Amino acid sequence: MHRRFTVASETEQESLDWGKLRWLSHPPSTGAEQLTVIDVSLMPGKGHDFHKHPDQEEVILVIAGTVEQWVDQEKRILGPGDSAHIPADMVHASFNVGDSEAKIAAILGPCVGDDGYELVDVADQAPWNGLRAS
Repeated sequence: MHRRFTVASETEQESLDWGKLRWLSHPPSTGAEQLTVIDVSLMPGKGHDFHKHPDQEEVILVIAGTVEQWVDQEKRILGPGDSAHIPADMVHASFNVGDSEAKIAAILGPCVGDDGYELVDVADQAPWNGLRAS
């Protein structure tokens, strides 16, 4: 059965090497067809490296902390209330450049695949693998 309400204490959290995430809405949890929403925590000095979503556009909303947000080859430092719009198939990355946990909401649409989410990692490819070093 798909849920209509997402209660934080009742939602499983996934741990990754760069942070944590909770699926607030996606096909398996809510039956969503148009929106995938993810609550993301980035640990200090860590980030979701350069990647793209070929058939999904995304909005990243900073809830807490300081995030170095890349959209294509443009970088901005974002704080609480700031956001970035990423068109479908555009490379982007989010890094926590603060001293404490950063929290973002990632909203993607439409849902793609069984999980409502598609990702192509390009962090090891030029020019993305050299942007932060320059």
